[in-house]
Amino acid sequence: MTINIGIVDDHLLFLESLVTVLESSGKFKVLLKALNGWDMVMKMEHSECPDLMLVDVNMPKMNGIETTKWLKNKYPGIKIVALSMNDDERTIIQMIKAGCCSYLLKGIHPDELENALELIYTKGYYNGDAGGINFVKLLNFDKEAELQTVTEKEMIFLNFACSDLTYKEIGVKMSLTERNIEKIRDGLFEKFKVQSRVGLCMEALRQGLVKL
Repeated sequence: MTINIGIVDDHLLFLESLVTVLESSGKFKVLLKALNGWDMVMKMEHSECPDLMLVDVNMPKMNGIETTKWLKNKYPGIKIVALSMNDDERTIIQMIKAGCCSYLLKGIHPDELENALELIYTKGYYNGDAGGINFVKLLNFDKEAELQTVTEKEMIFLNFACSDLTYKEIGVKMSLTERNIEKIRDGLFEKFKVQSRVGLCMEALRQGLVKL
């Protein structure tokens, strides 16, 4: 089995090195190489559709979020994987909400990368370490799992928490002190059995409380 790959990254040296690493394994074939989202759009017109598309976050012309949204709309069958140096919560949430099924850090070991891409190809998601997120747990909906009931105030907070707003800015929006915002957050952490804002947002997405 050969998994067809597309790579979008504005760092040419990293891109070419990644191609070498992937193709040397004998399990992957790189069908498309692009230096940014716009370059990818142009090349997709003349390229065979890859199974997986690895997308960098910070790129000129079309960044990772814009590129992911375009791919999700035009080629919904492609599994999109964010590959970045950034591991902050806001970036991870933005890329997952845009349509990525996994978020991998560029410092990943080649053997782990190979394993991750195979799992993403076969199962749709990879349980990686980025941001401490368990993608399998959070994104694969378990019909037997008990859905949590949230209050109206918690729902308002959840929608703000899955945005770019800081906790302080959320407090201003909700006319609440930072202390009260922390109480709502901590209560939801306990209710959803998560330990971070990213985990909270992913669980809210998994349960359909917040829409992509």
